[in-house]
Amino acid sequence: MTVREQLPERYQLVIDLGVGLGLRQGEIFGLSLADIDLNTGEIEINRQVKVLGGNRLIFGLPKGRRVRTVPLPDGVLERINQHVTRFPPRSVTLARTDGKPRTVDLLLFTRETGALNRNYFNPSVWRPALKRAGLEVNRQNGCHALRHFYASTLLDSGESTLALSEYLGHADPGFTLRTYTHLMPSSTERTKTAIDAMMAGDPDEDADGAET
Repeated sequence: MTVREQLPERYQLVIDLGVGLGLRQGEIFGLSLADIDLNTGEIEINRQVKVLGGNRLIFGLPKGRRVRTVPLPDGVLERINQHVTRFPPRSVTLARTDGKPRTVDLLLFTRETGALNRNYFNPSVWRPALKRAGLEVNRQNGCHALRHFYASTLLDSGESTLALSEYLGHADPGFTLRTYTHLMPSSTERTKTAIDAMMAGDPDEDADGAET
């Protein structure tokens, strides 16, 4: 059984937004339908739910104060549509970092219609789902693993490190490269794959046009 299947239905979208958009947990908790641009097929990541001292929640900018846009795959949009049909967005009011209140129609919220708090979600929702799925409860299997899965999928498909860095919200593409270089196909494998693809065509035609 997958972790998604072991999560309560109202929280299964966490998986889809993590692996499909590469969002941080706080960004997932702060997402709204209003952030989606259907004309461009993108979603703007402009807030996160932050936990301050005393377990107080606020709306803040994403890490590094970097607002960004991320491509919104059709499959993720479909999961969002399915989710809001079952769980319509709810208005949640929190203070911003400047202390002023802000009301956002959140995609994900608690049964009491409040913003999700990582200090509740991780021990009470995420870790029990890991156990039910037969996975070890450790740092490697935290919500951040969804973001790593997103990165590895894009790199495996040939996406550039620069583009991935923008999607993940990293200030330095070099950080992205250092973090995920072990996930990139080796140059040896890329070379063999490229030559195999070339030779899969008509070998006689290739030979006729080649210089020796």
